[in-house]
Amino acid sequence: MLTDEEREALVKYRLEKSGETLQEARDCGSMNHWTLSANRLYYAAYYASSALLIQNGIVAKSHEGVIGMIGQNFVVTGILSKDEAKLLARLQNMRKTGDYDDFIEWHQEEVEPLFESVEKYIEKIKLLVDPKQN
Repeated sequence: MLTDEEREALVKYRLEKSGETLQEARDCGSMNHWTLSANRLYYAAYYASSALLIQNGIVAKSHEGVIGMIGQNFVVTGILSKDEAKLLARLQNMRKTGDYDDFIEWHQEEVEPLFESVEKYIEKIKLLVDPKQN
């Protein structure tokens, strides 16, 4: 069980990690490393998602658990949209196939359009974690 101070520090860290990882995704894309860029986009969204769960005292022990808990606690309740849940699942699938499947490479036309959606998702999570940020 985390203390309030520990929870706050961990949430802040995960949100910072999310922003850093989003920048890594941009950097990879600028060098035409689109499979790696897709990986980093997923992790940027994952870190933000985990921050939201931690903020709300929700424990998830796996990537699937994070996605499931986001769906159960934030999509079903209407706080996050079904499209945002689909984005997270799509990014996870892209990361898994890019990392583990042979002969799979993601390309600019598949990855680049996801940047705006991931950026909006992270910003929404930040507002949910700390509504005073706006």
